[in-house]
Amino acid sequence: MSADGAGRALEQIAAELIECRRCPRLVTWREDIAREKRRAYRDQTYWGRPVPGFGDPDAPLVIVGLAPAAHGANRTGRMFTGDRSGDFLYAALFRAGLASQPTSTSRDDGLALRGVFITAPCHCAPPDNKPATDELAACRTWIERELAVLHRARVYLALGKIGYDAVGALARSQRSSAAGERARRRAEDEPRLPPFAHGVEATIPDPRGGAGEARLFGSYHVSQQNTQTGRLTDDMFDEVLRRAMRAAGLRAA
Repeated sequence: MSADGAGRALEQIAAELIECRRCPRLVTWREDIAREKRRAYRDQTYWGRPVPGFGDPDAPLVIVGLAPAAHGANRTGRMFTGDRSGDFLYAALFRAGLASQPTSTSRDDGLALRGVFITAPCHCAPPDNKPATDELAACRTWIERELAVLHRARVYLALGKIGYDAVGALARSQRSSAAGERARRRAEDEPRLPPFAHGVEATIPDPRGGAGEARLFGSYHVSQQNTQTGRLTDDMFDEVLRRAMRAAGLRAA
């Protein structure tokens, strides 16, 4: 599939995704937040719907977060846009030459990504930033469809344990479904995914399916709680991002 074809396919997925109402708790929460608003944004119209992935359709590197923030992407309609997490992430991507600008404030602010696509295992803002297990399961088809279109994707950078576990689960299930019982037995013999930790790195079955492999990197989430307490610093994140970029064949600007 060409990059243009992938872009059109991602647009179609996004058009279907934003109409999703599979999870009653998440639908109620995202829409309540959009009506009540935060005082600082009371004059703005909130997105209040599921948030599609965002980035380069030809990307070899996929960043997997957690879910849209209630007053960030749930307000703006674009992943990691309009909150402190996005401020941290896009500044890092800009330093690495993967983003056209260091800030992300709205869907129409001109930001473009090179070589990277950003998505999440949960596409709706969840209460307390904690999607339930059944909600993650219900949302899984969306990330599966996005990854299926990203034909060059071979490296994944997970932000936090939920994203890390989601990529690992996709990798295991895709390998098993690709070749049946024999593949399942091989998967059982393969090394288990290392526990999540900042800087962890592993070779995994391709989450997109087939017999290939991919690389998975883990980073602490770029949440304000982590970045403002020093648990995750610019240098820490830049180091993991550089390793993921090298694995993906991407050069820093």
